[in-house]
Amino acid sequence: MRIASWNVNSIRARHDRIGAWLDRSDVDVLAIQELKCKDAQFPEDLFTSRGYEVSFHGLNQWNGVAIASRVGLEDPEIGFAGIPPFGEEPVVEARALSATCAGVRVYSLYVPNGRELDHPHYAYKLEWYRALTADISAQLGSAPDGKLVLCGDFNVAPLDEDVWDMEEFDGATHVSDAERRAFNGLLEAGLTEVTRQFTPGPGVYTFWDYQKLRFPKKQGMRIDFELASPSLAETATGAEIDREERKGKGASDHAPVIVDYDV
Repeated sequence: MRIASWNVNSIRARHDRIGAWLDRSDVDVLAIQELKCKDAQFPEDLFTSRGYEVSFHGLNQWNGVAIASRVGLEDPEIGFAGIPPFGEEPVVEARALSATCAGVRVYSLYVPNGRELDHPHYAYKLEWYRALTADISAQLGSAPDGKLVLCGDFNVAPLDEDVWDMEEFDGATHVSDAERRAFNGLLEAGLTEVTRQFTPGPGVYTFWDYQKLRFPKKQGMRIDFELASPSLAETATGAEIDREERKGKGASDHAPVIVDYDV
């Protein structure tokens, strides 16, 4: 079972590239982040015409998540227990969606960015992580043999090698101790980050900013992952980061992350 995660940075802007990628990637399930569209604008035919069922959740021109599956898609659920809202008029943003695909509970997650260390969005990010970790911990406690995987843009670089130069990130988000503790909390709850064993660093990235020629300069960040429950993690047989998809005209600033599971 091949499960991929991809922050597409606007599904409408990336419509043709996503279709071409699906045609050649042979993925069974694709977890998508940053749709940047309302539900009424979602290009459902992009997936159904290729034999995928699809569930999606978008509220406005920001955020948005989806799951496309050609191996079944059951019980889609928006959000997770305790997911916090954000804003002056608090709204639960379109950042989390899950569904069961061939017996595996797949999550598509777009973790809040945090913006700056003293910004309210940073506190929101940490609270979002706390709620997610509590929910996943409860699930693993009640069903330790259950198969689930958190796919997405986690907006944290867990290790120093996951950014091109730590000095460039002095005083910035994504590498702060609190954010790394939040990410590691998911691992302490029982999940395993399954991609790194097959795609070791340093210099292995999943995101390159459009600014300052970051991609040709190889100045990226590793912030997209798949975190699997024990019974699923032990079946992982390989992973890749499709860096080629970051090249060329109209590319997302993230590359697809792909993991094969023998389930």
